[in-house]
Amino acid sequence: MTLMLFLFALTIGIYYSVAIVQVKSNFLWLNPLLVTIVAMALLLWTQEITYLRYTQATQGLIFLIDFAVVALGYPLFKQIKQMKQHWRPILLLLGFGVFLVIGVSLVMTMLLINSPEIAISLSLKSVTNPIGIALTEQLAGNSSITAIAIIMAGLFGALLGPAWLRFINVHSAAAQGLAIGASSHVIGTASMVKHGHIHGAYSSIALILSALLTSFISPWFIPFLLKAFINNS
Repeated sequence: MTLMLFLFALTIGIYYSVAIVQVKSNFLWLNPLLVTIVAMALLLWTQEITYLRYTQATQGLIFLIDFAVVALGYPLFKQIKQMKQHWRPILLLLGFGVFLVIGVSLVMTMLLINSPEIAISLSLKSVTNPIGIALTEQLAGNSSITAIAIIMAGLFGALLGPAWLRFINVHSAAAQGLAIGASSHVIGTASMVKHGHIHGAYSSIALILSALLTSFISPWFIPFLLKAFINNS
């Protein structure tokens, strides 16, 4: 019990401390989530603490994730009227994005390492963990690889996404929100909320619609790509 309380308190303490330092220093790579993941992973590894035990210790934090996701819907509520006027282009853009992300990830993985299992797992990296893992298992991928890829996609999108979009001259709050939400799911969307309500709203709708579109598209598109790739090899 003492160890479980220690792990719970340490997780919160590291995250909160790094968040304060990041606000004061404005240092991009000092991301609270990234630092907490690295710190706790090192602790579990060096002290030989099982991940199952850590999960049990932080069950309360996992429970709070549901409330955090619901909170992301507030910016969406504020902008819903404006979005209704542009629902067709939003849906088309996100649909195209899903096809592009799945297609490029799968084809590149097959070209580089020729492993269908890994190709399936990496092609589902831009949706939330529950959906990505469920689809990966359904398509005979490796859910562990998918989980890691999803976290990495979220972190890199949150850390580098806004700067990259500005670099390629994408300054629209709506466009930035759609891009980050579609590629970096909940982690990216949480970072967009800090930029403003418009960023957060469009990122939230991209997160939701991309997950739905991926659920409909991937079960037939991924097998189609794999079959076409294998037949042409």
